Amino acid sequence: MDMRALMKQAQQMQAKMAKAQKELEGKEITAEVAGGQIKVTMNGKHKVSNIEIAPESVDPDDVEFLQDLIASAVNEAVSQVDAMVEKDMGSATGGMNIPGMPGM
Repeated sequence: MDMRALMKQAQQMQAKMAKAQKELEGKEITAEVAGGQIKVTMNGKHKVSNIEIAPESVDPDDVEFLQDLIASAVNEAVSQVDAMVEKDMGSATGGMNIPGMPGM
């Protein structure tokens, strides 16, 4: 294989990956748990932008339950973002598994 062509292909893939990573910052998912009592919105860079807590979820006598719901919602959001990143970055790399790349 021509080394120049290989380098050009690598540069194109790098540009696609940079574009995909930039686009991920603008994408958001909202994960819900407990029938929508807790909602966590997170972007493709795993930054939480919003947490909604339904008033009926707040029981001063059972704060631990609320904490568990929030942790569960954040974990669900992370799982959904990871799947989105893997899909988006996979399309940018043409399905190649590149060690050390986000979502790989």
